[in-house]
Amino acid sequence: NLNTHHFHSLVEFLGKTEADRIMARLQFHFTPAHASWLNMAEIELSVMSQQCLNRRLPDEWTLAMELFAWEQNSNAMARKIKWSFTVDDAKQVFADYYSVFLSC
Repeated sequence: NLNTHHFHSLVEFLGKTEADRIMARLQFHFTPAHASWLNMAEIELSVMSQQCLNRRLPDEWTLAMELFAWEQNSNAMARKIKWSFTVDDAKQVFADYYSVFLSC
């Protein structure tokens, strides 16, 4: 994640008063280092935002239709994710936890 995910970036961009107003309604959630599926979800949401939400929409119905059309197109393309963290990698990294399950 870039430094845009921090309060000081909001202050720098919007000023202290506006940043405080926004932060009253906003909470940052950071992706854990070993949660690659969350990174993929974050990337997908970013792509959706850039391709579908890059303009003002007149109402909630139009928003829903735009998102539905984007989702249908995205699903039709059936893109695959190539995971770099394999089951064998997980067994090595989390060996202490696996031993608990293997003894059951």
